[in-house]
Amino acid sequence: MSTHTAKSKRVRFAPLAIATSIAAAALLSVSMSGTLSGFVASISNTGNTAASGSLVMEEKSTGASPITCLSTDGGSISTNTATCATINKFGGSTTMVPGQTVTTAITLKNTGTVNANTFTLTPGATCSQSNNVAAGASGSATDFCGKLNVVITSGGTTVFTGTAATLAGSAVKTLNTAPVTPGTSTPFSIAVTLDSSATNAYQGLSASLPLTWTFAS
Repeated sequence: MSTHTAKSKRVRFAPLAIATSIAAAALLSVSMSGTLSGFVASISNTGNTAASGSLVMEEKSTGASPITCLSTDGGSISTNTATCATINKFGGSTTMVPGQTVTTAITLKNTGTVNANTFTLTPGATCSQSNNVAAGASGSATDFCGKLNVVITSGGTTVFTGTAATLAGSAVKTLNTAPVTPGTSTPFSIAVTLDSSATNAYQGLSASLPLTWTFAS
């Protein structure tokens, strides 16, 4: 091989060696800097929570020794339905005479933490008649519920007026025009009158009709 040929090969290999050296230097530079990215900013939210409120009804009688019932008395807020037999909406008198009126005043209160968007009264399906044992004897009339006149009011608003017989099975009564906010009490008056036309056949009789008050959010 001539001297000229050997020199030519050495010249051709020189650019390749230079390029390899540059690439190695660049790689070393990147590895020393640790990253190829630019600026970074971030926010981490750790206090992300959500919780439910409560809707609880309180029924309270008036007078010197008021009686209180809560919707949670039936067990817990998980059921939130209770029967309050200690507040007699018809007064509980066992000695009524024709023309006499017995009035019972109560308040219904939202003791929960959320609004009650609807507030209703649902009468029971049937007014039941039975003998008043305390009277000692009972008349033969079979329509005693029809001789009991019932007027339910809330403030200046009449919720129902009619007999216990017509109240039974009647439509659900809407009691609010705006949400019942937590802590709000609504007064009600239930006046029951034994019709003045009641004869001896209506002596010693008793009537019973369930009433259900309901809040819904």
